[in-house]
Amino acid sequence: METTWNHATVLLNEAVDALFNDGGQPYPDAADGTYVDATFGRGGHSRLILSRLSPAGRLIAFDKDPQAVAEAASIVDPRFSIRHQGFANLGELPAGSVSGLLMDLGVSSPQIDNPERGFSFRFEGPLDMRMDTTRGESVAQWLATAEVNQITEVIREYGEERFAGAIAKAIVARRQERGPFSTTTELAQLVADTVKTREPGKDPATRTFQAFRIFINAELEELQQALEASLNVLQPGGRLAVISFHSLEDRIVKQFIAKHSREEYDRRAPFAAPKVMQLKSLGRIKPGDEEVKGNPRSRSAIMRVAQRVGALS
Repeated sequence: METTWNHATVLLNEAVDALFNDGGQPYPDAADGTYVDATFGRGGHSRLILSRLSPAGRLIAFDKDPQAVAEAASIVDPRFSIRHQGFANLGELPAGSVSGLLMDLGVSSPQIDNPERGFSFRFEGPLDMRMDTTRGESVAQWLATAEVNQITEVIREYGEERFAGAIAKAIVARRQERGPFSTTTELAQLVADTVKTREPGKDPATRTFQAFRIFINAELEELQQALEASLNVLQPGGRLAVISFHSLEDRIVKQFIAKHSREEYDRRAPFAAPKVMQLKSLGRIKPGDEEVKGNPRSRSAIMRVAQRVGALS
């Protein structure tokens, strides 16, 4: 029997409201626009967006995960299309064509809870962690040849792990003694044996698994590319909403919005006209107590919202 993996969409109504509403009231002609769900996942946000659209509206979704693309096939709606691509490809859309753009940067529950995907240290499975299982190198393949300094840098930079050096040395020593890792539990146990102290309630392997997942999928690089592309594809007045789940992502989003929410002066040319602001920050939203109680995985979520202003460059 095929297992059904449940997924609770984080900030479902808040995210879609951020794209469509202004002060609680729908934007004029908002239902006729073209919207982008840049991370389809299991389609919670997409389905609610479709329910808000008129017959003239359109929704374009992106996802690298073949299972997400298969799930999208269940949506039979001429207003909807999905691309088997990461959201770094947003720039392929026509300039100024998008009324609202949503990025939910979280790993979906079906990805985490399915041992075959290798994302979780709680379940034994192949040490994979690729979002797109049809291409690229798995974590196991990378760890089979990576040097201590490479592994240390990844764990330190993407996991913010203070024991990065010790973990990397233990990984290479174990590989030389017993061969490459093949399962998630092998790696999780090695990290637990190496990291002697950890925050209460947090598994010692949490930061290392996060680091390898971010690295193997080039998640932060893709996020930066997608944010830059958003300035081109959003029409004036269009909304950008980004839901992040850890400080590395949120820092990138926060700094991007802040940078483009002010005029920039070229100090080398003090009399030149400033570069006009391209975004207006509309603040941030976090899940309420009821959502966190019903879905503990939502507790770290932060959604930042901005609006495209000015003319397209």
